[in-house]
Amino acid sequence: MAACFTSSLAGTALQAYVASRRPAVSRGSVTVRAAATSGGRNLWAPGVEAPAYLDGTLAGDYGWDPLGFGANETARRWFRQSELVHARWAMLGVAGILVQEILKPDVFWYNAGLPENLPGINFGGPDGKVNLGGLLAWEFLLMHWVEVRRWQDYKNFGSVNEDPIFKGNKVPNPEMGYPGGIFDPFGFSKGNLKEMQTKEIKNGRLAMVAFAGFTLQAQATGKGPLADLFDHLSSPFSNNITTNIGSCKIPSSVDVQGLTLPLTCLWPGQH
Repeated sequence: MAACFTSSLAGTALQAYVASRRPAVSRGSVTVRAAATSGGRNLWAPGVEAPAYLDGTLAGDYGWDPLGFGANETARRWFRQSELVHARWAMLGVAGILVQEILKPDVFWYNAGLPENLPGINFGGPDGKVNLGGLLAWEFLLMHWVEVRRWQDYKNFGSVNEDPIFKGNKVPNPEMGYPGGIFDPFGFSKGNLKEMQTKEIKNGRLAMVAFAGFTLQAQATGKGPLADLFDHLSSPFSNNITTNIGSCKIPSSVDVQGLTLPLTCLWPGQH
């Protein structure tokens, strides 16, 4: 045991010495130096070296950037904000798909957004259904407004902290992407913020992978994730990725209030 510990300690010291003697590599205006794995920091694989610009400051930083996209500081900050937004939408989407399948198992989540599957409240559409064109128009306008505000905060951090309509209402916004205030009703930011940020981004990354899997499963089997899970558990060898890949169970097109929309699967398959 002592010999193993001594060997490990010597190896770590040697690795740090080699990294310190390694010449810097210039990428345009950004200088990058490979950093040795430091004790106590988790990286994406044992024994790998993290780029110097991924120094563990960002929550969920495990030194993974094989193509060097984050070498530029401006790009790195934008990529983090993009990842946060996609992660949060993915967590909402995955939760929504699962809850919908539990409460309404007869409705295939892939078709849940069609007008005939939406609430039968007269929003101006035919037969008392939702007018999908109007819904998409409002969604575009509102999302555009929100995204412009987010871009303004990115360009000038803190410039959009105040409510544009109800003046005097502000969010603390201690860090970009984490406005706090009414967006933190449980007060998580008052504790170990870095720990909560790490948990969020890890769950968000898992949700993004899960949503991609849900989509591929839906296209290949024509079923929701829970139905696919039960099928796999009942017969693992006949219901798995190797038996489902190459098939496409969704229709080639769908009619939405007089408009025919073409559909396709993410992988080539027979409809």
